[in-house]
Amino acid sequence: MNAVLVAVVVMLVLSLVRVHVVLALAIGALVGGLFGGLGFEQTIAVFSDGLGGSATVALSYALLGAFAVAIARTGLPEVMVNWVVKLVGRNEDSRKKALSKALIFFLLAIVSCFSQNVVPIHIAFIPILIPPILKILNELGVDRRAIATILTFGLTAPYIFLPFGFGAIFHGIIADNMQQNGLVVELSMIPRAMALPTIGLVVGLLIAVLVTFRKTRYYDDRNIVGAPEKKQLYTKWSIISAFLSILVTLVVQMSSDSMIIAALAGLVVLLISGSLKWKDADDVVTEGMKMMAFISFVMLAASGFAAVIRETGHVDLLVTQTSNIVGESQAAAALLMLVIGLFITMGIGSSFATIPIIATLFVPLGMAAGFSPVAIIALIGTAGALGDAGAPASDSTLGPTAGLNADGQHNHIWDTCVPTFVHFNIPLFIFGYLAALFL
Repeated sequence: MNAVLVAVVVMLVLSLVRVHVVLALAIGALVGGLFGGLGFEQTIAVFSDGLGGSATVALSYALLGAFAVAIARTGLPEVMVNWVVKLVGRNEDSRKKALSKALIFFLLAIVSCFSQNVVPIHIAFIPILIPPILKILNELGVDRRAIATILTFGLTAPYIFLPFGFGAIFHGIIADNMQQNGLVVELSMIPRAMALPTIGLVVGLLIAVLVTFRKTRYYDDRNIVGAPEKKQLYTKWSIISAFLSILVTLVVQMSSDSMIIAALAGLVVLLISGSLKWKDADDVVTEGMKMMAFISFVMLAASGFAAVIRETGHVDLLVTQTSNIVGESQAAAALLMLVIGLFITMGIGSSFATIPIIATLFVPLGMAAGFSPVAIIALIGTAGALGDAGAPASDSTLGPTAGLNADGQHNHIWDTCVPTFVHFNIPLFIFGYLAALFL
């Protein structure tokens, strides 16, 4: 049996039965390594060596968590809550309340989409923007699973379709790896190939927001981790400095391409302004790291997991086995290609890292099955993106959880991964399959 499939299935099943995802990743890696013939000691060694792959991102999240806690102590969340409550009132059926929910949904979708292309800061905005508005979402009775799907949509759809920002990187990886495997394509062909799969993501988003998670869901009115128990006193200066620190953080993130430096810059602004007291800085950083510890450890474990499944060599074996099965059937080839992409991305947690792996199979297999170049692009792009939404170790799911679980009321697997998997991977699979057959 293929070690990649075994490892991913074990990891997913354990996660779904509420085994902590870090343990699920570690156990899945161990089982996959043993099935792949690495042996116990080598599996542990490879897993341990692979842990450092996400160390930078893990530290970035920890510092962004500290920055989020510091923002909470400026009083900005209280100002935002008071303003929205005045705007919408407390009538459960008020038209203002419904319009306010729609406005928040729209703004979050725009911000998350812009984070991939217009202002390419990726997930850095989530720990900064989402924790302060959790009380607002509670006032409106918003189901946080709807917010998770909105954020994940914004983190995936733009780079899949638009050739700007992270999209330019993704499209470049597709074109380069196709060329390395014997098929030269123009970058201008990629948006056309990925249009139909992107429509699938839009359909999934509309179903999630307008149907599945439309009803009111109630949460306890808790402070975010590390925030003061009592309502925070604030001044005009503390609010101004909070907005200024957020602006500085975003600017530094764009200019330095480092979430670590960006978070430090935001904290420095708050310290210099006096909105964050020097005597409180130690507690703020500690509490912020506690808030983001879960996300950081998942990322570290995911790097070890990915290292093990690569080391087994069974990714290449999976590629070979697939080419032997499908023959010249386009329908069977497209189906198995997408299934492979789903499993690999669910295990690795990155669509960008999946493309070089699957291109070695998809280009020769697609050409042998008679697919057009545009259809092969659609297969590679869709298969790479499959699993990015819904994967426990993906930035596209860890980012939303980092913000929505700031008060401890949002489960990573059942409130982020499962909803995004169902609403995005299923339509993406269907529309990607159709694109491969009809382009």
